[in-house]
This record gives sequence, structure tokens and C-alpha cells, in this order.
Amino acid sequence: MNTLNELKIRLSTLTIFRALLEDSVIAGLLYYLENPTVSAYAGFTAALYNANGGNLGRYIQDICENNENVYVRTVGCGEAVPDFMQNALLEELSALQAAADLSPEELRKPLDYSGFLPEFLSGGINLSESFIHRVENIGKYGYGIYAKNRMFYVDEQGAILPVRNPDKTVLSDLVDYERERQIIIDNTKALLSGKPAANILLTGDAGTGKSSTVKAVANALFNEGLRIIEVRKDQLRSIQKILDELSSNPLKFVLFIDDLSFLKDDDNFNALKAVLEGSVTAKSKNVVIYATSNRRHIIKEKFSDREGDDIHRNDTVQELVSLSERFGIHITFSKPGKDTFLHIVRHLADESGIVMPKDELELLAERFALERGSRSARLARQFIDGLLSK
Repeated sequence: MNTLNELKIRLSTLTIFRALLEDSVIAGLLYYLENPTVSAYAGFTAALYNANGGNLGRYIQDICENNENVYVRTVGCGEAVPDFMQNALLEELSALQAAADLSPEELRKPLDYSGFLPEFLSGGINLSESFIHRVENIGKYGYGIYAKNRMFYVDEQGAILPVRNPDKTVLSDLVDYERERQIIIDNTKALLSGKPAANILLTGDAGTGKSSTVKAVANALFNEGLRIIEVRKDQLRSIQKILDELSSNPLKFVLFIDDLSFLKDDDNFNALKAVLEGSVTAKSKNVVIYATSNRRHIIKEKFSDREGDDIHRNDTVQELVSLSERFGIHITFSKPGKDTFLHIVRHLADESGIVMPKDELELLAERFALERGSRSARLARQFIDGLLSK
């Protein structure tokens, strides 16, 4: 049996990595092995070029490492892998290694054609070594969509999907609020190390950096196994389903709810309250909830909620403010004063390469803030962006 025919058979019997047969590059390769024509060869190389620019070895390594399959799910949830599955894994990695090592010259041998055909790169990897390393550190690398992506959202059907252009804010971008930021970092590191971690409520004025801080922490700890999933307020009733889905995942997750607020008798209020009170699924060891709000008590109270139309109005008020108290940690981001605001402006100006006398920079920044009636980190960024645009 010739080498290419043997490889065709080995690839067609993939079981653990069966889903790879639907990948455009692997499907194109298999089609060529079954039907070695010039057109099939061109179809395979076109798919490879479109996938990663033409490096077959790196491409196969990438899809293997990120593939979600029964083997990585078994390891991820802490179960023992049966010997027969372990043997199947090693055989399939060997077959995929053979595919990754295919040179253009070897692949073109069956063709009776002397004209030009496109080249590609191959080899240069140790598939078994890299895959086993990732499996042994699955709590940091993850698998499937969580292997490469760091930020996610929930779509209208309740599916968790990756954010294609995630926020790239890093901790070094943030100025001041060091104490508040460190509390979030310490709590998140506790989650990553398997220690008890609290849900966190971040409140304070708009533009003070609450959301940016959460996203910067997520970016900083991505390589430690942290992922962030943004959940909209109108999706809070899906949290129990999300927790069930994540419960056996080896990674750690922050469910992020931005700009949280409710009206009285909002069903979403009751859904979040039930989760924070601690149902069986809400006590997941790999998920915490971080929420931001511009309101101290989250609930938008009307005067009538406090007076006149409720015999037990004190009980009503207590119910309205109780949600914020169910977060284990409550952090307040206060509006920056003049000195803090100007400190942020100077830091951003230095980072952006703006050369301007300090007095002139601060005068323009303070005028910018006074014209808008407030000071905040967001406003400082808008001021700097305005200078850069001129």
C-alpha cells in the first residue's frame, strides 16, 4: 500500500477528531487523496491559503489544539480516560502528524503534470507533544471556542459566542483607582487558584472606569485560564442555563453585567436575585458575577415606592436595595477630583506622545471638563483623542 493511500485510510477512520473531517482544509486534502487530480490539488491549496496563508503543519496543530472532542471534555471535567480512548488518541495524532508533514512534492507524486502548481509549507511541529502539553494544562488553555477567544457574548438564542473584536484595554492603560482595581485582581486570582471568590458589584459615576477595569483584568489573566462572558440585563433569566453549561469546563469565567439597573417588579431583578442567593447551580466553583452600575442601589425607586401606597413600605424599600447587598464585594468608583483628573490627562498624554507644556495641557483639559460639567477618566480620554485628531 502506498503512503498516500494509507494516509487516506487513516484520516477517514478518525474518531476522536472526527469533526476535523468537516474542516475545509482537511476535507480538501482527503478529497485529493481520494481523487488525485490537478483541480483537487488546487482546491486543497486554495483552502489552506485562505485558512492561514499556506502552512499545513501549523494549521493542523492549531485545529487539533482547539478542537472540542470527547477526549478533552473527559479530561476537562476531571474524569479518567479509558485505555482504549487513550490508544485511539495516540493513533489519530500519529495520522494527523503524517498529514502535517506532507510536502508539496510528495503530495503531487500521483499527478502526471509538469506545469506550475502552488507550493505550501509543512512539517516543523510535534503534534503529540504540543497536544498532550495543552491537555495537561487544560485549566489554562481550555478547548473549543474558549481556547483562543477571551471575551464572549450571549446571542438571542442563548448561545455563547466569541467577540470577534474584543476590548483590548490592559491594566497599564488605567490610571488611579489602584486600591479598587487590586480588590478585583485579588478576587479573580482567588477564583483562578480554586479558592472561594465573591461576586462583585462595581458602582460609581459614569466614565470612572468600572467596565474598563473588569475587561482589563480579564485580558491580564487570559493566559491563567480566565474568560469573560457579557450578559445583557434582559438575558439574566438565562444565567442558570449558562452556569449549567460552564460547570464542567476546566476554565474560570466572569459573567459580566454592564450598567445594571432595574425598575420595581422587573422579572430580571428576581432572576438575578435568585442566582445571587445561591441556588445549587449558582454555587459553581469556576464562575463569578461582576456587575457595574451607575446607581448605588441598582433599583430605580419612585417616590411612591417610599410613601403612601404600601402599608409595609419599609419592607418594600428594603427589598429594593437588597440586591446590591447580595454581592460579596461592593466597590465604589468615585468621580475624580481636579487633581486626579489632571493626573489621568497627563498620563494619557504621555502614552499618546503628545508634546505640550504642562500648564497649557492642564488649562485646556480643565476647560474641556468645565464645559461638559464633569470630570472622569472617560472624559480625559475624549480630551486626549480630541488633541490627537487636530
